[in-house]
Amino acid sequence: MNTAATDERFAYEGPDDWRAPVTAALKAVVDPEVAMDVVEIGLVYAVRVAPPEVRVTMTMTSAACPVTDVVLGEAQAELEATVPPDWRVQVDLVWEPAWTPQRMSARARAFMGW
Repeated sequence: MNTAATDERFAYEGPDDWRAPVTAALKAVVDPEVAMDVVEIGLVYAVRVAPPEVRVTMTMTSAACPVTDVVLGEAQAELEATVPPDWRVQVDLVWEPAWTPQRMSARARAFMGW
């Protein structure tokens, strides 16, 4: 078990064998305003997998984001489809630390022209 590893885009805590499927589930969630996945944009801050639970801490680019509920709902659904049905999935929305464009991957910054 890797207890304090850092993924390229977010902090990960949990068994190594869950890192890839959980990351893939989160990469399937696209912010419709930006047309990129939430991992590339840097909205995911941390993932903690402690079977039978997955807890994700994430943010939005702005507190005024009109698609917050859609993005959080899709993250919840993608994770629930990935882990065993008896696992609990918790997606926590936080505003601190505030999101900044520096959280975006190089690919995302290039896509956005930053």
